Amino acid sequence: MSDGRIFREAWIAGVARHYPGEPKPSYVTPWDETPEWEREAAVAVYRQVRDFLRVSDGHATRLTREQKGRFVALCWTAQMLKHFEDPKPGYVADWADLPSWQRETDADIFEHIERTV
Repeated sequence: MSDGRIFREAWIAGVARHYPGEPKPSYVTPWDETPEWEREAAVAVYRQVRDFLRVSDGHATRLTREQKGRFVALCWTAQMLKHFEDPKPGYVADWADLPSWQRETDADIFEHIERTV
């Protein structure tokens, strides 16, 4: 399975677990229907988390759940700045401004990637 697909499937699983109510269709779009920019961003963030785990010799697994989620969120924000000249505020929101379902999903993504490397 590709790096980006692993990221996307972890995102969709997190949304299903944490999103209150019915998520927007774009939140659960399957990988094959995901826009190219979003695929590129998913690959990049997956690899950043993977590399972070590797350069820490696996000790990044000892981060708190919040720290793990913050790392994913920050990496994602950098990708939004890369792909959009003027991104929507929600695309580049600071950790404290993210809804709790998204913070939980980001932490889930980090932990899912931990299990894949």
